[in-house]
Amino acid sequence: MISLPINPLQILDVSVGISLSYLTIVFLIRLILTWYPKIDLTKGTWLLISIPSNYILNFTRKLIPPIGGVDVGPVIWIGIISFLREILVGQQGLIKLALHTHIS
Repeated sequence: MISLPINPLQILDVSVGISLSYLTIVFLIRLILTWYPKIDLTKGTWLLISIPSNYILNFTRKLIPPIGGVDVGPVIWIGIISFLREILVGQQGLIKLALHTHIS
């Protein structure tokens, strides 16, 4: 049996990348769901979307109220998450640079 050394930075890189991708998808779905207000997010598989996003969106709504009845929170968070993803796990992200420096 061959055992490969596991680098904690590789685990961090993958887990942060997956988490930020999941949050991006969650907020994209929330953005689309703003066009369908009759969907009940408290039932079924919609909980996978509403639970991680409700707290964050409620906080955002306190700072930036809906503009013309449109909740801009999901758009703001998609931008923030995309920025964080690029800074942390992008091609020249901090974790990638640390991982590359650690391997060399």
